[in-house]
Amino acid sequence: MVTQEQRRRQLAREKFLRQQQRRTAARRKANVRNSVIASVLGVIVVGSVLSYATGVFKNDDNKSNASAEVTPSASPSKAADPCEKAAEGKVKSLSWKKEPAMTIDKSAKYDMKLATTCGDIDIALKTSAAPHTVNSFNFLASEGYLDHTKCHRLTTNGIYVLQCGDPKGTGMGGPGYTLPDENLKDKTLKNNIYPAGTIAMANTGQAHTGGSQFFLVYQDSQLPPSYTPFGTISASGMKVLKKIAAAGEATGQGDGAPNATVVINKATVTKS
Repeated sequence: MVTQEQRRRQLAREKFLRQQQRRTAARRKANVRNSVIASVLGVIVVGSVLSYATGVFKNDDNKSNASAEVTPSASPSKAADPCEKAAEGKVKSLSWKKEPAMTIDKSAKYDMKLATTCGDIDIALKTSAAPHTVNSFNFLASEGYLDHTKCHRLTTNGIYVLQCGDPKGTGMGGPGYTLPDENLKDKTLKNNIYPAGTIAMANTGQAHTGGSQFFLVYQDSQLPPSYTPFGTISASGMKVLKKIAAAGEATGQGDGAPNATVVINKATVTKS
């Protein structure tokens, strides 16, 4: 026969076991919840890093990339504009259905000059390594496509470039045709570094989607080798770029419109 004391102890043990079970279940639930939160945060952080690393130089010929250009709002970091007033003239509204026919001599040397409001940027083009790209810029320059266009983007944190070549000035303009990727195994691209002095094509993040937008590297920048390098900027051109970079960009986040008003008054390509 079970005494009252034994019964009391049995009930106490059962109550204790129920409490332990509830606490164990609560801990499990909390662990699951924390794991989910950690996973979500991990995805957000990794996604942000990947977006930054791969999306910085997307050519916005594709409007679906517009969201990739959005950065958090911040107090503007306005600096004095070191550049001159733009030459008189308007951007031409031009578009073509297909890549221009090959007219350059692939074995010859070509140079491109960007006469900007901040100074001239001279570029030795890599004709034999990137003939489609060089031929396209030779064509666009002859048509006045880049004249009076504004360089719309400067990055000053992690990636160090000035992006130009969009007649709309919004990051979503292009010539209507796309170019094949070229020269992605250029010997200057070591350890996924685009060295200072490189000019390379922007794209949508997909293969063979370059158009007219390009970026000028003023400081070594780590990027995947997905952007056609097609020229080398002169020493005097680098001084101009560094002057533009020193003025900063407008968002304060390291990626936005340059404080310097960089307008390409005239772009020319010449056979040297």
